[in-house]
This record gives sequence, C-alpha cells and structure tokens, in this order.
Amino acid sequence: MAFWGRRTREEQGQQDTADTELSRRARTAFVAADERIRATGDELAFAAAELGDAATADLRAGLEAVRTHLTEAFQLHQLNHDEVPDTPEELRTRNARIVQLCDWAEGVLDERTSALQERIARVRRAPEILQRVRADVARLRERLPETATTVERLAERYSTAALQRLRMTTGEVEQLLDFAQHSADVSERRRAAGKPEDANLALEAATETVRRAESIIDEVDGFEIEALRAQTTLSDVIADSRGDLAEARRGSRTGAVDDAVNRLEAALASVAAGTRRDPFADLALVSEANAALDAARERAARPIPSRQHVQHDVDTADRSIGVAAGLINGHRGWIGADARTRLAEAQRLRAEIGGVPDSEETREHVQQLARRTAHLANEAVQLAQRDIDSSRPDNDDWGWGNRGRNQGGGGGAAGILGPVIGGVILGGLLDDIFD
Repeated sequence: MAFWGRRTREEQGQQDTADTELSRRARTAFVAADERIRATGDELAFAAAELGDAATADLRAGLEAVRTHLTEAFQLHQLNHDEVPDTPEELRTRNARIVQLCDWAEGVLDERTSALQERIARVRRAPEILQRVRADVARLRERLPETATTVERLAERYSTAALQRLRMTTGEVEQLLDFAQHSADVSERRRAAGKPEDANLALEAATETVRRAESIIDEVDGFEIEALRAQTTLSDVIADSRGDLAEARRGSRTGAVDDAVNRLEAALASVAAGTRRDPFADLALVSEANAALDAARERAARPIPSRQHVQHDVDTADRSIGVAAGLINGHRGWIGADARTRLAEAQRLRAEIGGVPDSEETREHVQQLARRTAHLANEAVQLAQRDIDSSRPDNDDWGWGNRGRNQGGGGGAAGILGPVIGGVILGGLLDDIFD
C-alpha cells in the first residue's frame, strides 16, 4: 500500500508540473498573439498606403479572421481567472485551447505578411530603385554605338537567317530605353500624387524594360562569341568528315553507305558555297550527315540478322522457357526463389518480344532480347536442378520398394512425396486433400 501511495503521489506531482507549464505557455502565447495582431495592424496600414487596398486584401481578411477567433481565447482566459472555482481538468482544457488558437493566429499572420514582405521592401526602396533604373538607362545608351557596330560587322559576315537569332535591332533597344525612362518618371509622379498602385505598376514596368534591353545588348555580344565557336567546331567536323569519306570509299560499300556518302558530300559542298553563311545551321547540317555515314558504316560492318535467324532465336527462347517452367512446376516444393525469379524475368522478356518484326531497325534488338530470354530460362533450369539435387535425400534412387533404405528415416516414399507435398502447400490444397 505504501508503494502504490508513493507512486500515486509521484504521478500527481508530474501532472501538476505539466499543468503549470501548460498554463505558462497559454499566458505567453496569448500575450504574443495579441501583440502580433497590433503590430500586423500597423503593417497593414503602411502596406495599404504604399501598395493600395487591392494588394493588401488578403492580409486584411486574414487579420479580421484572427481577431474574430482570438475573441474565444480572451473568453477562455477570463474564465480561468474569474471567481468561480475550476477543476484541474477544466483549466487544462482551456489552456490547451488557448495555445491552439494562438498558434493558429500566428500561422495565418505569418503566411499573409510574408506574401507582402518583398513588395513592401520594394516600395521602401522605391527611390533607390528609380535611381538605379535611370543609371542603367544611361549606361546602356553608352553601349548602343558599340552594339550597332557589332551588328553591322555580323551582317557582313553571316547570313540573314543566322541573324534572325538576334531578337531586336539597336533602334528597338533605343525605344525600350526611352520607355523605361518614361515609366520611371511616371512612377515618381504617381507616388507623389498619392497613387501607390499606379506608382508600383510603373516602377515594375521600368525595371522589367531595362532588364529586357540589357539582355538584348548582351545577346549581340554573346552571338558573336558563339558564332566564332561554331565556326571553329565546324572546321573540325569538316576535317573529320573528309577522313570518314576517304575510309568509306575504301571500305565495304552498301546502298545505305553510298547514300550516306552522297549526303555528306552534298553537305560539304553546300557549306563551301557562298561567303555569308549561318555557322549554326552549317554545323548541324554537316554533323547530322557525318553521323548518318558513321551509322551506315557501322551497320555495313555488322549485317542485320535475317528474319529466319531471329525466328530461330525466338523459338529457342520458347523451348527454354517451356523446359524451365515444366521443371519448376513439377517440383515446386523444392524450387527456391532464384530459379523462380529467372523464369519470371524470362517470361516477361518473351512477352515484350511478341512476334518477329519485319522492320530491319528492330530485328537486331528482338534477337538480343530472345537470346537474353533463352539465357535466363537456361539459368532457371540450372538453379532449379541445383535446388532439387540439394533437397533430394542421399539414399533416394527414385525407385519403388526400397524398404530397406527407408529405415534410416528419409528417402523412399517420403523422398518421392517431398516435392509433391511442397507443391500442394504452395498451391493451398493441403487442407482439402487431408479432409
């Protein structure tokens, strides 16, 4: 009795400690949530003044919802401190609810205010952003003459099709910079007139326009560098292609090889014609023709198997699967997981093969699958035979009437029935047979 009494006092002490901690958490969370509501109200007033009512509608709705639900926390807190005595269970339930409501309120306000933080920070930095926009416009205007010179140099060297990769002309870039400058001025005037939404929209337009203008100017410089790289690579591919053509003429010739040779020669002739070329298109043209010749020569060196040969491999796979399935199904009680897995994979590959295709492009692949299928089935047979040999009793000669050998406790009828009983167990028939 003394032991149980001491244990009860210890449990009660632990519960009192937990209740005290929960009460402390409830008071702390309540005060923090109330202060957060007041601070968020101030943030909402500033955001509405700077961003407008439309941009702050979600935060306003969230703040109203939090205020409504936190009224319940006020009421619960008041009940905890009124003159009516409360049981420990009542206090525990109310404090847990207060903590829950305050945590929910903090989560809602965190979500709604975080969505506006970047925009509010942008508004606070609006004068700095406007100054940077104007500085970027002036800096990009200084780059325009050099960009125009680069475009003229590119037009003399490359074809019109190649220059289509450049999105705009320098004159259009000048228009973009004028628009960015105008948008910055509009943003400043709208903010001074107390129209924050219009001011923010104009500011975003100014920054985005400057970004687009700079990307176009950078694209001109980048185009010249990439074009030079493409020309260097093209020279290497042309030299490699001429060597491939010489080897192809000396090697075995097929219709596909002749067609690929003619295609590569035509590509090389096309690239050599004219002075204003598109290095990117030329590189793609020669590279594709060179790759086609390599594929044709590889195919010529390794003839496509005939349909009869592929059919023979498929038939071999079918026979191997049949042997493996017959052996495993006939000795299910003795067959382990390895043999069963090999057979299942072989059957899966066989289903993927289907019939022998007429297309030369897929015939070689089908032959490889068929040979892989036969190999897996043969492995299944070997593994199954291993399992059978390891499970067969040493004194079992698979004969009838070996009563003398059964005296050792194994073999005979028991050995013969081993795989049968095992198969019955796997098949779920054992109860039916003995019934």
